[in-house]
Amino acid sequence: MPGAETVASHPRWGATALGPYESWDPAVRAATEVVLASPAPMALHLGAELLLLYNEAYAALIGDRHPDAVGRPAAEVFAEVWQRPGVGDVIERAYRTGAPLLDKEIPLPLHRAATALEQPVYTRACSPVRDSRGRVVGVLAVVNETSPATRQLQGLSDFAAVLSGTLTLDDVARVALRYAITSFDADRVSFVMDDGGGGSGWRMVRRVRGELVDEADERLPPLWRRGSTDWSAPSVVSARSGQANFIDDGEPLHEIAVDRHDQKIRALAAVPLRATVVRGGLTVGYRSPHPWSAADRALLAASAELIGQAAERARRFETQHGTAQLLQRSMLPENLPVLPRLRIAARYDPGVDGNAAGGDFYDAFLLPTGRLGVVLGDVAGHDVQAAARMGQVRAALRALALNDPRPDRVLTGLDRLVGSLGAEAGTYELFVTVAFGVIDVEREELTLASAGHPAPLVRRCSPAGEPRAEFVDVPSGAPLGVGYRAATRTVAFSPGDTLLLFSDGVVERRRRGLSDGLARLAESVAGAPSGDPRSLCAVASAAVPGATEDDVAVLAVEYAVRPSRSARMEVPAEPTAPGRVRHWMTAQLTEWGVAESVIGAAVLCTSELTTNALLHAGTDARVEVDLSPERLLVSVADSGSRGTVTRARTETLSSRGRGLGLIEELSDAWGTDPTVRGSTVWFEILLPPT
Repeated sequence: MPGAETVASHPRWGATALGPYESWDPAVRAATEVVLASPAPMALHLGAELLLLYNEAYAALIGDRHPDAVGRPAAEVFAEVWQRPGVGDVIERAYRTGAPLLDKEIPLPLHRAATALEQPVYTRACSPVRDSRGRVVGVLAVVNETSPATRQLQGLSDFAAVLSGTLTLDDVARVALRYAITSFDADRVSFVMDDGGGGSGWRMVRRVRGELVDEADERLPPLWRRGSTDWSAPSVVSARSGQANFIDDGEPLHEIAVDRHDQKIRALAAVPLRATVVRGGLTVGYRSPHPWSAADRALLAASAELIGQAAERARRFETQHGTAQLLQRSMLPENLPVLPRLRIAARYDPGVDGNAAGGDFYDAFLLPTGRLGVVLGDVAGHDVQAAARMGQVRAALRALALNDPRPDRVLTGLDRLVGSLGAEAGTYELFVTVAFGVIDVEREELTLASAGHPAPLVRRCSPAGEPRAEFVDVPSGAPLGVGYRAATRTVAFSPGDTLLLFSDGVVERRRRGLSDGLARLAESVAGAPSGDPRSLCAVASAAVPGATEDDVAVLAVEYAVRPSRSARMEVPAEPTAPGRVRHWMTAQLTEWGVAESVIGAAVLCTSELTTNALLHAGTDARVEVDLSPERLLVSVADSGSRGTVTRARTETLSSRGRGLGLIEELSDAWGTDPTVRGSTVWFEILLPPT
């Protein structure tokens, strides 16, 4: 807000009932000078129109309403909220009656950007402004935001609601750090947890002010740093002792500082999580001295208790989830065949209830005739028994196919096995849906048989036409175990085509018809940028919006127009590994004659993925490159699992840098696939036609 000389020359005054500034009553001019000189937020509402005049501190409160608000009626400036009770009526009443008013801790929507959940709370004092004759000619409003702790307490219930939706310790850490750094307006926050079990040490994750964490980056687990059982970090000390510690000014992180962000912290609060099973702590730090008020300490204690409860739920979930998913994935093929003209990929995702092992399975294997057998099925049930039976069915199907690969004969023999297992278990509720096919590259044919399973989808992509997707009209019949009748269908499978087998979890949603899900799947597959199987698996998994309670399994096989070239590199978990990957990638793609623009983008993306894999898994990684005339596909696989921490030699907890947002910008498609012993992140770049 400008000084009094600018107020005097403001062009609006002459057009109002107040007249030019020089003609104002001396008492009003004196009040104006007091307002402009005050460091506290003040505003004068002058005349019957309550024209606004305010100082710099008040300008900061009203945000983008300034500077246009100067000299305008308050009812116009705050038009969208002026008629709300407790906003404009208070000022108008003070002007009419001349009675002062004090409001404590009231929400005032002064700033346009304020949301309902983040509405600032103020203390407001309204006093009449009188001229030299004693007449009320305006209202002076002194507005001050209440203690930040009051505002923070308002967001505590929202924080609790978000925490209630977390499933894993990674989720809890992300939510806790995001809340702590914004709610406390801190420079550094950290979250520490015991690693579970006796004597296994601690792991810590932190956030610092100004760190760039984009949405894509948040899909990966946080960057954890590991410490020994006797780690001297303040959060660990607080977690071990169960006592909170508050430092107003000093060097609280001097002994454990890993970079300048830690070294600059002068004030730090460390509070234990107050949980019964897990041990952990939360720290909030500032780069300047900060006295910890009673309100701050109370809010920190309440936050730590909520985080502790969420962490205990997450640890129980991870224990159950990890056991179930390890059992499930250990029965799926660890590696799919690598063939010159057939590219194969698969994807498995657990449903909403990830605690239970499911019965979905897939497989692809070479037959003695040189043809390829592909299968995707679903054993009824979502428990350990279903997963065990799934393993039996998958093994039996492969054995039958290796003996006689005709799909109808394979499913007929499998039907007898399922019936036998049901009789052995004394249940009539054991049944299996399955689709089994044989791909003959020489004849360019696909022969399929189905037992109660959704019809497979084929993406056709002829050189002269647009891609299209069509369901194979194969007789589905009844599931295995409840009266299967053998039937097959043979269709053309030409270069450029891609076969997609999928489970019902891909297309079934609550309150949506099955036909709608199938239509969305076909539309998404036809509209995919390429027929690459890995990309199509990701497209199919996300084709139908909404969560599913069922597992999702997809298997895709592309008949390549021309053979692709492939290479791989084993990457040790060493700090120099990303640099070695960059040199290898550049040399390999240059040798293959890839365009320089594609090489630059691919090398940059691969470097990011390699760094993330080594940071999160702490194990060796594998980089695979597959080049076809249409696209470049790169994948980076690790052998860690979700939530595992980085190795102790990781020297920084700072941001990952550009993150996966870079891959989204530079690639045409990307995704993450869980595997039996880890996870794989991949990206695809389409090549310009030559």
